[in-house]
Amino acid sequence: METKLIDHLFRHHSGKMVSVLTRIFGLAHLEIIEDAVQDTFIKASITWRKQLPDTPEAWLTQAAKNRVLDLFRKLKTEKKHLPNLNQGKNAIAINELFLDSEIEDAQLRMIFTACHPKLDPRDRISFALKTVSGFSSKEIASALLTKEDTIKKRLSRARKVIQQSQLKFSIPTGKALPHRLESAMEVLYLIFNEGFHSNKKERLIRKELCGEAMRLCQILLKNEYTRTPESYALFALMCFHSARLDSKTNTENEILDLKHQDRKLWHFPLVELGNTMMNKAVETNVFSCYHYEAAIAAEHFRASNFDHTNWDKILYWYQCLNALQPMPTHLLTMAVVCMQNGDHEKAKTYLDQLEPKDFVQRVYLYYGALADYHNATKNFHEAIDNIDLALNTVTNALEKEYLEKKKLALLLK
Repeated sequence: METKLIDHLFRHHSGKMVSVLTRIFGLAHLEIIEDAVQDTFIKASITWRKQLPDTPEAWLTQAAKNRVLDLFRKLKTEKKHLPNLNQGKNAIAINELFLDSEIEDAQLRMIFTACHPKLDPRDRISFALKTVSGFSSKEIASALLTKEDTIKKRLSRARKVIQQSQLKFSIPTGKALPHRLESAMEVLYLIFNEGFHSNKKERLIRKELCGEAMRLCQILLKNEYTRTPESYALFALMCFHSARLDSKTNTENEILDLKHQDRKLWHFPLVELGNTMMNKAVETNVFSCYHYEAAIAAEHFRASNFDHTNWDKILYWYQCLNALQPMPTHLLTMAVVCMQNGDHEKAKTYLDQLEPKDFVQRVYLYYGALADYHNATKNFHEAIDNIDLALNTVTNALEKEYLEKKKLALLLK
């Protein structure tokens, strides 16, 4: 129980601590700060084996404050550059930095630091996932569909650039803001997707990551300069997807596709919140990829059941999305939508534009779609062959079970 609690708290609070301590000590000491936060949680794991504190979050916050003084001594700067934090106004100022509003401000600064244009775009995403949300290198590799060694190199490169460039720990203003905000939203989108569609072998859904992404997105919405139509659309998209989380698996923890999900489990207060956010998102006529993805997700809630889904409208939104942001996954989904409409010829035109290498760790989705196409066109041998290819490349245990059931159904034909 203690291990699960510590893991949960680390996921949600390590980023807060790193951000606040960075605001106190500066980006130059980031690596020491990250080590200090890690040490705090190691201490918790040892201390809590004997007895859990009444308020674990408050315990961790106090531990982080104590680390402030430890870091002063470690950095040997107390007498030279930094004030005495043990008493008086300086102690009060440190306490104030741990207030919720100040923690949010620090995390927003950290998000924008990770999105600084001096960092390589791939390094920005990896760095933000590590510092803002406490992802391990392995989890970042999964979220970004790349190797763990590559992620470690990106993190090291990002820290090096930050040190050499002496970047400021601040929220950008003026012309620099839009580009940095775009990158920040991309990071939050990736965090959410890792929760909504996890690559972890035993878990399809990781609600805590979805919740973390939504919390960070709300920080954007609370700031008058980062509260934009795009950030509203992103939050709406998260609301729509989160509303279906409880219906994605059944009581036996088996995957349910959209057709077989129990719509009574859909959480419609989140849908209503998503609709409210979308109303704010469309106050201008400039639409982002998040607008189109949210529009697609909203279509499913408009249908009373699966058979009444407006696939033509969904295909139209996907075409708009792909025109704005061409991606293999969009073409694959458009093929699947065409199959739902019974237009197999059009589905084939999309599938023919794709290759397995386009999908890296999620190549099983490509083979699965090919299997569906061959099944629909009565080419059962080809369908089974592609299901086998999908089974050989899938890593998530739940998705593997789902594919095995599809294969069994094909063998019985």
